[in-house]
Amino acid sequence: MEPFNPRDNKLLACLPDAEWQRWEPQLELVDLPLGKVLYESGAQQTFVYFPTSAIISLLYSLDDGSSAEIAVVGFEGLLGVCIYMGGGSTPSRAVVQSAGMGCRLRADAFKREFERSIPVRHRSLRFAQALITQMSQTAVCNRHHSLEMQLSRWLLLSLDRLPGNEVVMTQELIASKLGVRRVSITEAAHKLQADGLISYARGHIWVLDRPRLEERTCECYRVVKKEYDRLIPDCDAV
Repeated sequence: MEPFNPRDNKLLACLPDAEWQRWEPQLELVDLPLGKVLYESGAQQTFVYFPTSAIISLLYSLDDGSSAEIAVVGFEGLLGVCIYMGGGSTPSRAVVQSAGMGCRLRADAFKREFERSIPVRHRSLRFAQALITQMSQTAVCNRHHSLEMQLSRWLLLSLDRLPGNEVVMTQELIASKLGVRRVSITEAAHKLQADGLISYARGHIWVLDRPRLEERTCECYRVVKKEYDRLIPDCDAV
């Protein structure tokens, strides 16, 4: 296993030296196992999380117990936008979608840094804008595009936040995130597998032909990817 490095998180990696020296002693390493709930709907958030190898799913739950995913967060960003946007809580809940590691910083410490540091404020607000784009595009996609396109978009967004070409997720969990029946996900996955784009077995999905998968998805993935690349560039491009 490779040693844990907090700066595998893209936002932490881009902190100037002065900020990093203040942050490093305050960051707490956290294990993020599959299914761990990081915050519930309406709860005051006391930490900002910076995933390094985990993916966090933001879900909106209805009164009848059903839910749908509205966004995902991985090593490109942070969890806890409402802390520095002034709300303190959100109506969504955050659940670990893909197990991994990360670190966290107390909310009060992050707010001090946000108010104190222009680079921190700049990167954090740009990430918030990118996240809003993802949420908006997800809503459009779920309303107007086929389930096969939605599944392709979901797989690509997950892959963008993982080191390889494998997504560990059962079809039942994918169905719950997309807000559809499991049988519908099975049918869509069968089509992608029959065409040689993916392979799946026992909760593991391997993307075999990413370029063709990108061709099969809708424009929603490209819109989100373009905005993330524009708003959250690599450090040397800032």
